[in-house]
Amino acid sequence: MNHFPQAWGRPRDDIYGAYDHSHFQTHGPGGPNQHTQRPIVTGTSVVAAKFKDGVVIAADNLASYGSLARFTDVKRLRKFNDQVVVGFGGDVSDMQYLNRILNSLDIRENYSNPENPLNAKNLHTYLSKVMYKRRSDFDPLWNHLLIAGLDGESKPFLASADLLGTTFSSPTLATGFGAHLAQPILRKTIPDEASVANVSEEEAVKLVKECMKVLFYRDARSMDRYSIAVIKSEGVDLKEDEKLENQSWAFAEQIRGYGTQVN
Repeated sequence: MNHFPQAWGRPRDDIYGAYDHSHFQTHGPGGPNQHTQRPIVTGTSVVAAKFKDGVVIAADNLASYGSLARFTDVKRLRKFNDQVVVGFGGDVSDMQYLNRILNSLDIRENYSNPENPLNAKNLHTYLSKVMYKRRSDFDPLWNHLLIAGLDGESKPFLASADLLGTTFSSPTLATGFGAHLAQPILRKTIPDEASVANVSEEEAVKLVKECMKVLFYRDARSMDRYSIAVIKSEGVDLKEDEKLENQSWAFAEQIRGYGTQVN
């Protein structure tokens, strides 16, 4: 018998011929299907808030390879039409796959029904079904999506869909660490749906930018360059290379509470 452990209990190749290893294949015919078990290159938080005339949404431009800040120019906001912007958190390759789906959908809708484009509520329903179908196939898309824009009545719309197909709507939403760090800031100004009518575009933009600054300082997987979009009835104003203003680590000298205190 052969003394190699992987060949124990099998006939010797030099006498009976080479052994058929096809049943060990992990890819191709005869092997099991391989699904993504965990995201590799990921984007972090997406932050969004409603105001009286529309929605503001923002996401930084960093895609991390594990803990390495590998790609610094990844745009994670996708303008679908003049009424909708989709923000992607999570796996970048799955984001690119969803972007191809959205491109196909956009082309099909422009040819078949150009007079009545899909609104944010329509697109959220569609994407939630896509996410739930992939979850049901045990091959989820490792993303958390925020769909921001206007509904069929030209009212602000903001909702989310995650890799399980779970959906919910709120006047303020955030993914990733933003759900812990940005949401408390957003809810101070916009605690409920009734308060949206009292928030102007300028206040909402300032609020979201403040959240992006907090995330830059507190979330190790973020950076100071980001994309921000404002969706109103007039259309989408998308800026993809904004930079945080006046960020500085000088305040670190004033922090007390870690290590030995000298004064």
